[in-house]
Formats: sequence, C-alpha cells, structure tokens
Amino acid sequence: MSPKARLPVALSLSIAFVVAMLVSAAYLVWQDLDQLEKAVVQPILSSRSGLMVAAVVLACAVVVMVVKSLHDGLFALPGKLAEDAQLILSTEPSRRLEPVGSADLKALSRTINSFADQRDSLRKDVELRVQEAKHSVEEEKNRLAALMSELTQSVVVCNLDGRILLYNNRARLQFKAMSDAPQVAGGGELIGLGRSIYTVFERNLIVHALESLQHRLRKSAAQPVANFVTTTRAGQLLRAQMAPVLTAREEGERSLTGFILMLDNITRTFESETRRDQLLHSITEGNRAALANVRAAAEMLDYDDLEPALRLRFRKVIKDEVNAMSKRIDEAATAFTDTVKTRWPLEEMLGTDLIAAARRQLESRTKVPVKLEDVDEALWVRVDSFSMLMAVTYLGNRLSEEFEVREVRLRLTGAGRMAHLDLIWSGQAMSTETVMTWELEPMRIGDETSPLTVRDVIERHDGEIWLEREKTKHRAFFRILIPSAMPQQELENEAETYLRGESRPEYYDFDLFSVSEKGHALDDRLLSELTFTVFDTETTGLNPSEGDEIIQIGASRIVNGKLRRSESFEQLVDPCRRLAPESAQIHGITAEMLVGQPKIGEVLPAFHAFAADTVLVAHNAAFDMRFLQLKEAATGLKFDQPVLDTLLLSAVIHPNQESHRLEAIAERMGVHIIGRHTALGDAIVTGEVFLKIIPLLAEKGIRTMREAREAAEKTYYARIKY
Repeated sequence: MSPKARLPVALSLSIAFVVAMLVSAAYLVWQDLDQLEKAVVQPILSSRSGLMVAAVVLACAVVVMVVKSLHDGLFALPGKLAEDAQLILSTEPSRRLEPVGSADLKALSRTINSFADQRDSLRKDVELRVQEAKHSVEEEKNRLAALMSELTQSVVVCNLDGRILLYNNRARLQFKAMSDAPQVAGGGELIGLGRSIYTVFERNLIVHALESLQHRLRKSAAQPVANFVTTTRAGQLLRAQMAPVLTAREEGERSLTGFILMLDNITRTFESETRRDQLLHSITEGNRAALANVRAAAEMLDYDDLEPALRLRFRKVIKDEVNAMSKRIDEAATAFTDTVKTRWPLEEMLGTDLIAAARRQLESRTKVPVKLEDVDEALWVRVDSFSMLMAVTYLGNRLSEEFEVREVRLRLTGAGRMAHLDLIWSGQAMSTETVMTWELEPMRIGDETSPLTVRDVIERHDGEIWLEREKTKHRAFFRILIPSAMPQQELENEAETYLRGESRPEYYDFDLFSVSEKGHALDDRLLSELTFTVFDTETTGLNPSEGDEIIQIGASRIVNGKLRRSESFEQLVDPCRRLAPESAQIHGITAEMLVGQPKIGEVLPAFHAFAADTVLVAHNAAFDMRFLQLKEAATGLKFDQPVLDTLLLSAVIHPNQESHRLEAIAERMGVHIIGRHTALGDAIVTGEVFLKIIPLLAEKGIRTMREAREAAEKTYYARIKY
C-alpha cells in the first residue's frame, strides 16, 4: 500500500482509538461513583455536553495533526525523497534534492546531492571515454548512411523475421509511390524501421528465396544470391535480388542472420519492351503476307498476254497492299517515338554548361553567330541535354533558313522552381501560326531528321514554350521553361550536414539483427524488445460520447528502444462539425486550418496501417482510445493491439508524486517539451517519457507487457472512464 493510501487508514484508526479511550475512561469514572455522587455530577455533565463534545473533537483534531506530522516525517517525506533520489539515479542525473523535513532528512538530502555530484563527475569522464571509443564506429555508420543515400537502387535489409532494419531513401520513395493506400499524411508509407517486409511481398515468396539462399550457402557457392520477379499489391512489377547477411562462428562456419533486397521497379521497362516486341511483330508478321501478295501480283504482271481486266486487278492488289504496309509502318514509327520519349533521362547540370553546349551546337550546325546575355552562373537545371540541344538548334536553324536571322542570343535566368531559357533574335516578326507549326512538326536539321517535335521535348521536361516580343529593342525571343535543380554547393552542404549527423534520416539500425522469439506470446515479451506507436489526438472537445470529434492525429514509432522522429504520422482532420473558437487557444488549430482536410474515414485507415503490429502508447490513453473506438463501426477498423498509458505507469513508479500530468512527468524526468498541445508534439514528448519509464519499471520487477498492464490496472487512475 502506498503512503498516500496508508494516511487515511492511519487517521481513521487514530481517531477511533482516541474516541474509544475517551469513552472507556468516562465509563470507568462513572462506574466508580456512588449514587449520591452520580446525582450531583449528572446535572453538571448534562449542562456541559456541548463543551464535552467540543473537547472530544479538539482532541481528535490534535490527534490528526500529530498523526499527519508523524506520517509525513516517517513515511511521505522519506518516500518522496526515495523517489526523487531514484530519478537522479536512473533518468535525470542533473536533478538535485531539496532539503526538507527534519534535520536528519535535510542532512540526508545534502549527502545524496554530494554523491550525485561525484557520480556526475565520474559519469562525464566515462562518457568522454565512450565517445572516443565510439567515434570510429560512428564514422563507419555515417559512411554507410551516405553510401546508401547515394545509391540509385532501392535497398532494404531485413532480419530473419522479415523486420526492416535498414533502408535507403530511394526505397522509401519507391514504396510510397507503389502504395495503393490513400496518402493522406506523412508517414503513411509501406516501409519503416521494425515494420514487416511482408506488407509488400508475399511471405511464401520470401521464404522460398531464403531457402534458395541457404541451399547455396550449404553448397559453398561463391556468390549466394536469389533472384525473383514479383507483382506488388498495387500492381507494380518488381525485380528483386536477395543476398545474405552472414556472420562467422568461432569454428568458421557461416550462418544466415538476415537478408538484403535490392529492388528495381521494372513496370515501365516491361511495358516498353512488350510494346517494342509488339511493334517488331507488327512490322514483320504483319507485312509478311502483304509482301507475298505484292510479289505474286508483280510476277503475274510480267506475262505479256495477261488480260487488261486481270492486269488492273493485280495492280490494284499491289497498290492496296503497299498502302496497308505504309500505314503499318507509320503506326510503328509513331509507337517507336512514344517509346523513345519514355526513355529520356533528366539529369542535373550547371546552366552555364547547357548554354555553352547550345552555343557550340548552334554555331557549328547553323553557322549563325551566338552571343550570351544574362546567364545565371549559379543556376542548375534538370534536362535531357541531348533532346533540349536538338530543340534549340532546330529553332535556330528555322530562324536562319526562313527569316534569314544572322545572329541569335542565349539567355538563362532563374524563376523559382523553373528556369527561363531564351533564344533571342532581331528581325522580321512571325505569326503565332508559324510558331505552332514549328512546335508540332518533326525536327529536321540539314540531313538529320527526328520523329520528335519541339512540343515532345518541352512536355517531357514538364515545361512550356511561347513567343515574346521586346518592342523597345525591336527583337523577339522564344522562352522555354525548364525545371531548375538544387545548386551543387547546397547538395554538398547537405552531405556535410548528413555526415556530421545533424538531421540525418534514421533509416538504419544495426541492433535489429537479433531475431525475436516467435514462440512467446506478446504478453510475455520484454518491453525493451517491443515496437511501439506513440500517438496523441487533438479534438473539438472533451466528450467523445456527446459528439466531439478528432481534428488531428500525430504519432511516432519506437523501434529497438529508440524514438524514430523521422518516421512520424501527422494529419489534420475535418471534423464535419463546428469548432469552438476557445479550443484554438489550447491546440492552436483554427476552423480555417481544417477546411479541405481529409475526413476521419480517410485518415484512420492510414493511421491504422502506420500502427500495425505495434503496441499503442499514449498519455491518458483511455481518452484517445475512446475516440478511436467510436469510429470502429463506421470505418470497419479495430485497434485491437495492446495499449499502455504513461499516466498509469507514472503512478506505478512514482506513487508519492502529487501530479501525473504530462508536463509534470516530463519536468521530473528532464524531458524537454517541444510543440506541446499539437498531436505530434505531445506524441514525441510521451515517447521520450515512456522510454525513461521502462527502466524504472524494470527496477520494480515490471519487465514484460503483461506485468506492465497488470500494474497499471491496479492504480487509481485506471478507474476513470470516458
């Protein structure tokens, strides 16, 4: 029983004891009196009964004060002192005790503070040595992280349970693009640390590939890999290569601890190759019969005695077959042009390099002098340089041939996400119809022809082209919009920041290779082994049963004992009801911010997928869970995973503390609060607090999920219902 629970019991027993003693004493004195004395005393006592009751109450009050003082000195203050000292030992080393209570307790507090100062000094020395020892390991991690981020191939590393322990940004973007779920919030991706690869691939497919790997390992293959092609649930075609993650035992045998998946999305390549095969088939097989008919008709025309009617008939056969062949070839050429356009790569290059190449090509192909003006030397662009140079050269060639332009100028300037590439000339004006004709005709420069048009090139770059005139300077120019890119210097700065570990995406965790014990039920798993989704909601009010709705959900994941802020979920929700203006003073969300946001029926499936296969954690979880449970019937989704509440767990580890509000717990444990009363901000604070609670629970013998839940259910706060 906690000291707070013992105090009412002690007071009740003390008061009952005092009353019993007074009644017993009065009874003994009364029995000792003779009849004459009783006759004299009874009127005196009767007239002073109120005074006697007041005396009894006063005596009880004195007893209460004495008992409370003794309780505080013997139980409450020492208990609080012990809890505060435990916080110094486990979660907040910089915290110091405030000397309160008796002289002995104050002396004890000062002694504990002295020990804490000495421990801090020793701890800092140890941390310095540990940091020096970890420096080389951290450098290796940073090199790997930088290498992974630069790979153009998607890479995912998993342990034997299929839990993702490493992936690069390319994989994250690829899986996000492949997801068939509505992308309503950040973090709604298929991939994440600690999540299962089986949300993307069929389990049997991975198991079969692993068996192939193990077979090759047993055969001592030089390069044990397994390859397969599969279709994702979103209909994408993936080519995967699986390689083993091996460890060496003492006797030198290799054992499999995980696997690496290197993935390529070949959907577009496969479709392109299929179209190309169909194209070749149409040209060969489609024209084979036509050629046979033409050959037969031509042979018949060689006969001089052929009747005129038959001669006309055979000539018509030749004409019809040739026209059909011509039509098929035209269709194949159009299809080939479309295939070529889908293969254009856009590469980042310095704008001055593009302008210099355009100048050289214009001067060599058209013999027209080229001058430069207003070229932004710091501007980077994303272009297919070959097709873009062809388009610029084609336009310059048409200007030279049809309008006898004898000089052109090139200009390149930035315009936010796009860049302006201008081809400028002086001379005769042209009509809009002429410009459109030039855009839509296949490009021809001298003897070189292309099935592509200027419009094809511009559309491939998601750009635009138009004609403008500068009347004051008596000249005109074609303005071509092309996408700009991040300057190389900024990329280098980002890389330096990445290597220093600042804002580095946490896409890897080297401690996840250990395989979980599949035979254990979740209740018997250690808290330190579980994966958690820490979440919070902001709502229109505090009464879910009376129609209040969720207006924001925020969450983050805890994987392998670390809060992964980079893997978060945050989404505003349209509550489809009026939002009280005074509520904005709490969470800062206004009615205007909710206009156009997705409704809860769209957001909840994404959050449900984000929290799959994890334990839910929240502060005052009963409140948030009630809002989710009320939406089960409408959405068909059930949040049936285990739930832990930091409010209840705080009461378990610190029963003597007066407050278990999130701010109070965070202050006690030295957790810095950022973004309070936003869903994601509160979720992150809750996650940091929860990570500090886990070792304190372990010190009380509470290590498993079952033990934590049972301990929480015994607290007073567990009785609160919503």
